[in-house]
Amino acid sequence: MKTRERMKIYEDLVNLHAVSGFERQVRKYMRKELEKYADEIVQDRLGSIFGIKKGEGPVIMIAGHMDEVGAMVTGIQENGFIKMVPVGSVSPEVMVSQNVQIAISEEKAIRGIVGAIPPHMNRGSKEAKKLEFDDLLLDVGADSKEHAEAMGIRIGQQITFVNQYYFTEDGKKVVSKAWDNRFGCGMALEVLRALKEEGIAHPNTVVAGGTVQEEVGLRGATTASNMIKPDLFIAVDVSPVGDFLPQSHPRAFGKLGEGFLLRFYDPRNIMNPRLKAYFENLAQENGIKFQQFLSMGSTDAAAAQYAGAGALSATIGLPGRYIHSTAAMIHVDDVEAVREMLLAIVKDFGRERLAEIGDD
Repeated sequence: MKTRERMKIYEDLVNLHAVSGFERQVRKYMRKELEKYADEIVQDRLGSIFGIKKGEGPVIMIAGHMDEVGAMVTGIQENGFIKMVPVGSVSPEVMVSQNVQIAISEEKAIRGIVGAIPPHMNRGSKEAKKLEFDDLLLDVGADSKEHAEAMGIRIGQQITFVNQYYFTEDGKKVVSKAWDNRFGCGMALEVLRALKEEGIAHPNTVVAGGTVQEEVGLRGATTASNMIKPDLFIAVDVSPVGDFLPQSHPRAFGKLGEGFLLRFYDPRNIMNPRLKAYFENLAQENGIKFQQFLSMGSTDAAAAQYAGAGALSATIGLPGRYIHSTAAMIHVDDVEAVREMLLAIVKDFGRERLAEIGDD
């Protein structure tokens, strides 16, 4: 399958709009695709959704998260400008001058621009103030509060970036909003599709899909992992690489095009050393490129490690530049490395491996 054909499922997903708590549009897409490949589909009460391929061995749970960062309408001023609050970790500097959209309904969205003060109006000013989210105003062209309300704008509606998805000139990199983490959702679907269409032999029960509300506290992973109670949980997420930083920078981990990210440490999930060694050896045996990765943020793996009596839990990351912005960049070779690694784990893992890694 050609690269652009392979990436179609990801293009579909990143072009959907769903901040934390508003994942219904993505969940509908996931369900439609899961029905093609899974033996059974399960959904928890928060809205996380997974397909199951049943087997006799350990339960491997592979999870992306369906939500993206964005904002929410918190007020409409008398002059028609709209106040917002961030949903997830998004800096105000990223929002300034960006085209965004407010979801009025599932069928309708209104576009607007996040206002910025032109430099002409600040000339001669001695006040230097760090931009805060509360300073931002969303302009949808409304002349008054009544005008905005007549358009259908209400408090509590989600605000997302207007997307511009494209391949770079070399055909190897792809730019879009919401790679974090529609990529993980697409990869979960790819794994289930491969298991069905390629007839991959494995002993395990594979549970793959998407969680909700990761960006605001790993909430979906908490409930979904306790519903499934996996033996091995793998969060598939996009992590911010520092290949554009000086090599002396303490956070200059990861590089586009050099393979998946093996997250050995983050503040809420320190990777089991036996599991780390297993992943490293398996990747090397299969010729899959990978990179060691340290993070100061966390993924769904942090919540899932508490499932049941405790689960082996790790993150396999896709390198991404400029995540949590309107335009993150990924490399198609890294997408393939993540896919190859997940399938290698599914084929190789079993009760013996679980005992080797889990026993003291």
